[in-house]
Amino acid sequence: MNPTALAPARLIRPSWVLLLAAFLSGCATSVPSPQPPMERLPAAEAAPTTPTPAVLAVPPVPPVPPVPATVTGPAMPSAPAVTEMNEERPVALNPHAILGLQEQIDIWERIRRGFAMPDLNSPLVRNREQWYASRPDYMLRMTERSRPYLFHIVEELERRKMPTELALLPFIESAFNPQAVSSAKAAGMWQFMPATGKYFDLKQNLFRDERRDVLESTRAALDYLQKLYTLFGDWHLALAAYNWGEGSVGRALARNRAQGKPLTYSDLRMPNETRYYVPKLQAVKNIVAQPEAFNTELPLIQNHRYFKSVAIERDIDVAIAAKLANVSLEDFKALNPAMNRPVILAAGTPQILLPWDNATVFQTNVQAHSERRLSSWTAWQAPRTMRAEEVAKQVGMSAEQLRSVNGIPARMLVKAGSTLLVPRQGKLDNDVTEHLADNGQLLLAPEVVLRKIMVKARSGDTLARLASRHGVSAANVADWNRLKPNATLSNGQILSIYVPAKASRKSAPQRSKAPAKTAARSDKRSDKPAAKAAPKR
Repeated sequence: MNPTALAPARLIRPSWVLLLAAFLSGCATSVPSPQPPMERLPAAEAAPTTPTPAVLAVPPVPPVPPVPATVTGPAMPSAPAVTEMNEERPVALNPHAILGLQEQIDIWERIRRGFAMPDLNSPLVRNREQWYASRPDYMLRMTERSRPYLFHIVEELERRKMPTELALLPFIESAFNPQAVSSAKAAGMWQFMPATGKYFDLKQNLFRDERRDVLESTRAALDYLQKLYTLFGDWHLALAAYNWGEGSVGRALARNRAQGKPLTYSDLRMPNETRYYVPKLQAVKNIVAQPEAFNTELPLIQNHRYFKSVAIERDIDVAIAAKLANVSLEDFKALNPAMNRPVILAAGTPQILLPWDNATVFQTNVQAHSERRLSSWTAWQAPRTMRAEEVAKQVGMSAEQLRSVNGIPARMLVKAGSTLLVPRQGKLDNDVTEHLADNGQLLLAPEVVLRKIMVKARSGDTLARLASRHGVSAANVADWNRLKPNATLSNGQILSIYVPAKASRKSAPQRSKAPAKTAARSDKRSDKPAAKAAPKR
């Protein structure tokens, strides 16, 4: 080919390149690049957002609020619906990042993808599958009730690299009711027994029970399950130990080992509740894995945070906190079920949980009321053993209300050192101290019929010696006689002392023996469930 024939082509090619570049740049400026919807963001960033409403006006705190309902009650009310984020919004991108598409999943799919425990296949599993599948209303209520909690539990399991099947365990333990209490006194959605709760640093005092706390009980439950898995090296055995107790499982394994039997969950001899425990979890796992196979409908639960922690810096009534957050009292208690009293003490409860959007609403409203008192209750310690009527008169409330608010039965005395919830007024107008908030306990004793006797002090007698001689306290002797605790007694001084009324000769032996028998029976009742009952938490 003639070389000169190529010359025009070489001259023309750059102009075509320039034209093509101009055309492409024009397209780029006129057509916006597609942006992924908010739901495709990582879960931690995909929290729903709504405009902050106007600051709420809080009515003056009444001097004595109404008596609160009991903490333990019927099933927890339905949680508020999660706002679905279906609207596409622009997302700030790193200019050097590669835009990729992440598959949109809900919380159930996320749980399925984290299944890591070996499947249990037995007739008991089939039996439990049929039981759950034949109760679609129960399944729907239970799964709806899990809505506020599942995302947090799954996050914690993934952070610890634990199987996500364990997020389904509260279905078996409590039907996801954080206020559930068993006959053996296990409490919360993870069902911790009092002693085990204390072992895992769950506070249990007059004002709060962290066995019900969403964050703390989940932390303790996963700590315990990790401990059990480390001990047994098998998730089925770890779950059996969570239900039955690690000592019981250890002894069952020792028996099988001595008899040459397999050391697996299905081969252990155990109580019926524990025998059905893992099959129940496996059945729920199978239904979550394939709900359509069991004609079951799982509610849509988005894969993003439901709640947010908000710091508490001042004592505040539970009802006021719910109002400032613009949530119903039922929904507030669903996220903060550890509260035992109608007031939140900042010194003992450093944070509360609120639906994501409402957290900002609450903070804004609290700041707007920074100059106003937000609590109508405070704590008071009994200086000595007193009747409820005496306490009520001293703190300015009726005896009936004192008993109702503090759970004091009739004919019971408030023992010295007890902490009581009383109206915040006068000299008692301060936030509760950290010591009382963390250690407040109510100690009661049966009210005893007393009779007044007159005694004569001997030479060298002190209040303590005289009180000891008659089986009473020196403080009470001083109080009865309007003396100072360190008062000096003179020889022959007459003092009033109140002692238990004497019983007749016929009834005295029976009355003296009855308390011992009652105590023995109560000891047996408290020991037996701990050793025999399935829940060991």
